[in-house]
Parts: sequence; C-alpha cells; structure tokens
Amino acid sequence: MKLLQIFDPKRGYCAGRLEGDKVYPVYYEEKRLRTVLDLVEYATALDMELSEVVDELTAAGPSLGEVNVAPDRAKSHLAIPIHPPEVWACGVTYKKSAEFRDEDTQTSKGIYDYVYFAERPELFFKATASRCTGPNDFIGLRSDATFTAVEPELAVVVDSRKNVLGYMVANDVSAWDIERENPLYLPQSKVFRGCCALGPVLVTADEIKDPYALTIRCEIKRANRILFSGETTLGMMKRKIEKLIDFLFLANTIPTGTVLLTGTGIIQTEEAALQENDVVEITVPEIGKLVNIAKRVS
Repeated sequence: MKLLQIFDPKRGYCAGRLEGDKVYPVYYEEKRLRTVLDLVEYATALDMELSEVVDELTAAGPSLGEVNVAPDRAKSHLAIPIHPPEVWACGVTYKKSAEFRDEDTQTSKGIYDYVYFAERPELFFKATASRCTGPNDFIGLRSDATFTAVEPELAVVVDSRKNVLGYMVANDVSAWDIERENPLYLPQSKVFRGCCALGPVLVTADEIKDPYALTIRCEIKRANRILFSGETTLGMMKRKIEKLIDFLFLANTIPTGTVLLTGTGIIQTEEAALQENDVVEITVPEIGKLVNIAKRVS
C-alpha cells in the first residue's frame, strides 16, 4: 500500500492512497483523521495495522498526474508523505561512506572507520517536520557552506513500539565542507531548513518484504544535463535496520511517526557540489522517484 499527502488550499494537508495513477483520499472527519500522521497515531492507539485503517477510510479522488506538480499553496499538490515529529539519521552504515569520510576529514583520521566496525552505530538527530520537504519542493543550501551534497537513503517510519510502519525515499542533505572542517560541527552540517527531503509516497511495510533487496539511484541535473549519477543497494549496508532501531530506542522516548534515515552508500563528487536550481532525482523503483530543486537558505 502506498500512502501520500495532498495539500488542498481549502482543507490543508490530507492523506491519500495511491493505486496505479489514481489517488484516493483517506480521512475520518468525525475523529479529525486527516493526515498520514493522524492515521499512524490512530492505528497505533487501537493496535491495528495501518493498512486496515486505510482500507476502512478510503474514498475517491484525483489522478497522481493532477497533483504531482510544484508546490503552490493556491492549488492542490503532492506534499511530504508524513510530517514526522522527529527525524533521526544513521551514518557510516556503508563501507564506502566510512572510507570517503576518513579520507575527507581534516582532523581525527580513522574515526569513521572505527564507527563502521564498532557495535554502536553513529546516530544523530536530523530534523523536525518544519525542516523537512516533500516531492517537487526545495532542498536547502546553507549560505555558509561551499560543498553541499546529497545523501540518498532509505527512510524508515516507526511507531512508539519499535514497529516498522513503512518506507520512503530520503535525501539527507548535508554541508560536507562544514563537517570536514571538524566532526564537532556535525549538527551544523546536518540540521538546517530544507535539510531532509522525504517522499514521494510512504509504502507500508507489508508491501516491501525485503528492504535489503532495494536499489537506490541518484541523479543530479544542471541545465538539463546529468552532472552526477550513482547507485547502491540496501544489501551493502553493514547494519540491519532492526539493530539501528534498537539503538534509537535505547534510553530514548520515540513518538509514533518518527523517521529514521539508514545511511548512504552513494558518495557525490565535490565537482558536483550542489548549486542553486540543481535538480536532484532519487529513485527506489518499489517506492518511486523523489524530485527536489536546490535553493539557497540563509
């Protein structure tokens, strides 16, 4: 089952179910269930499967083509699939990432390789809903950074009981030159407006039996020319998703609807450092293509 959100100028953000090219609204006005987060919290509270709740509340609606357009608050458009209360991220879950970061850092050589082989993963707070964007929306370029990079990842949506509710495509946008200067600058490298893109839909866990079989592809386009492309598979991750979730919940209260980013195995070249108006396309065939445009944020 593929879930999404539509922004409607009259009703605000509304949950929907995607079947083929058709979008079916999902809501329960009497209980004020309108967004995907509303549905996720409702299903968790009643100990129901998310897909069961959606099946009961599905109505008729528009085609995907009608709403898969650039955000415009005067028109209905495809929006971020869920407004997560929290977004957390994992780093150095791929060997390629560890090697690149150790070669790239100006201080503390070997710390990333150490984390790659350690029992404890790198885990950090990434964003709140206000710092996240959805399909066809912008991704942020910090005004004090010169090398902003994409980090294409699989996003996992969890409830407060550690259950995996579904998956999305994610872009953990990062100012690599800031982290490169000193690892203690990681929060500034990672957390800013437009630092996390999620979409284009949320695919429920029952539809993706083996997430490690998924392939992630990324293209960066400038003036309609492909500037960079890369590909990886989730099967190359060193750590299991369940193990990452276990560490996330250690001594930590995690609200339902939280998103966990699982790390990247695609390393962008510095020659392809993001510039304003670059178009980033990240594709996981079983989920869809997440498209965003780079914009400077101050």
